[in-house]
Amino acid sequence: MRNQTQQRSLSREGWALSRRQLLQAVAVNAVGWPLFGTLAVREATAADPPPPLPPLNRFPRMVQEYFVAQVRAAEAKGLAARQALQTKADAEAYVQAVRAKIRQCFGPEPEHTPLNPRVTGVVERDAYRIEKVIFDSRPGFPVTANLYLPNGRTQPVPGVVGTCGHSTNGKAEKAYQSFAQGLARLGYACLIYDPLGQGERLQYVKEDLTPRFGAGVTEHLIAGNQQFLVGEFLGMWRAWDGIRALDYLTTRSEVDPQQIGVTATPAAAR
Repeated sequence: MRNQTQQRSLSREGWALSRRQLLQAVAVNAVGWPLFGTLAVREATAADPPPPLPPLNRFPRMVQEYFVAQVRAAEAKGLAARQALQTKADAEAYVQAVRAKIRQCFGPEPEHTPLNPRVTGVVERDAYRIEKVIFDSRPGFPVTANLYLPNGRTQPVPGVVGTCGHSTNGKAEKAYQSFAQGLARLGYACLIYDPLGQGERLQYVKEDLTPRFGAGVTEHLIAGNQQFLVGEFLGMWRAWDGIRALDYLTTRSEVDPQQIGVTATPAAAR
């Protein structure tokens, strides 16, 4: 009854509570703390300033607002630096500074350890063949890939490494197979590999090898958070897979090592 009386009194004074706030207030009052000391919200009027953002998922937005402020400050700093460029030398120095920062973010490169490549199967098609390849980007860290090779070529051909977007099935995504097939029909060798946590490279699986948490971004986040604890960066692991894919492509006699390229697949295809 005391709670109801206080609620009616507050209503007469022009205060309004949401249902969630009311339930929170009642819970707080049950343990003897002030009932509406910090939870009551006055009805807005035209003269009042806009209310602050409500809590996100019942928690304050402090961390989110901190990172948003950091991003905006970095953006402003970058814009100011680019607007200050006056000469070619200024621009070249700026590019070198950005590259140095990216290099620092990714950290040092691992060693170019043996790839230990193996071909586990071949699929024959009319104008090309697909070799099922595995190579080690780091010791004991296998990368699964498909190598599309055009038929009937007697001279080494240009080679392309294809990188996948966030497809759950990695290199087997239709859009990725399509562009790899297209390149092979045009006379290119195309090596497309599974990213970490996608396709045949799930890292967190149950006993039946199905995903424990979910493929793709979920695995990336879990692996990335674990690596933060030991001073590693998941981006370097993923970039190194691509670098070693280039290394493998140049070992193939069918490929001209002087004509090597990299292409990104459509990120929207999932």
